Amino acid sequence: MQTPRSFSLGRFQVGGGAPLFLIAGPCVIESEEHAMTMASHLAEIASALNLPLIFKASYDKANRSSLSSYRGPGLEKGLGILDKIKKKTGLPILTDVHDVDQVKPAAEVCDVLQIPAFLSRQTDLLTAVGKSGRVANIKKGQFLSPWEISNAVEKVAATGNERIILTERGSSFGYQNLVVDMRAFPVMRKLGYPVVFDVTHSVQLPGGEGKSSGGQPEFIEPLARAGTAAGIDGLFLEVHDNPSKALSDGTNALALDKLKPLLQKILRLAALTREWEQIS
Repeated sequence: MQTPRSFSLGRFQVGGGAPLFLIAGPCVIESEEHAMTMASHLAEIASALNLPLIFKASYDKANRSSLSSYRGPGLEKGLGILDKIKKKTGLPILTDVHDVDQVKPAAEVCDVLQIPAFLSRQTDLLTAVGKSGRVANIKKGQFLSPWEISNAVEKVAATGNERIILTERGSSFGYQNLVVDMRAFPVMRKLGYPVVFDVTHSVQLPGGEGKSSGGQPEFIEPLARAGTAAGIDGLFLEVHDNPSKALSDGTNALALDKLKPLLQKILRLAALTREWEQIS
């Protein structure tokens, strides 16, 4: 399978045969205290495993199923919290942007700007993120085939910014269900950019609870193992210390106490996969 280009992100390399990296954090900022606590726990686990970590959390979830669902603290307050986390932990920070006007302030704080899957065809947003100079994490829309994401890549790369990550998060399969086609990873990797597997969103059941999404977290581990064996560059996991009380996406989040045991298995697979790439 083609090895994608590499680039630096903080103190580590992404892609190009570099070690597996992790993007992890709660779906949304619930409070400054909770986000800071989660970041500290994740940093401790990643450090113990010598695993490169990008902390993720959203200041606004603009695509919640219901008008009454919790969206987050908002742009200004949320970015202030993420800035404090970055300064305290030293971790690179990822957050998603939903509108062109959010890109500039988000880029002043965050190292990675994420294009949500539902917005992966929005030209103005993609080019604004490209022009920001930050790493662009493009989530492949649930409605796109893996080869179609090349159009989104071209929109960002046309700005001169080729620090791009592509993220698979499942494809729509009938109503309120997602499936992951493992062929998507080598297909997207052929575009020449690091590929990430967003496992926790892939076990989501969109709108499955009526006014919110459901989930099948029992499939997180087998999918994570399968994606790692297929040769991904990074793993994306939404993690929460108490998923049943999470204010967003708790039904498909990985419980914090299950993270380290899972990663220990995944890293063994990732090392083997990279050995195969070196001799292929």
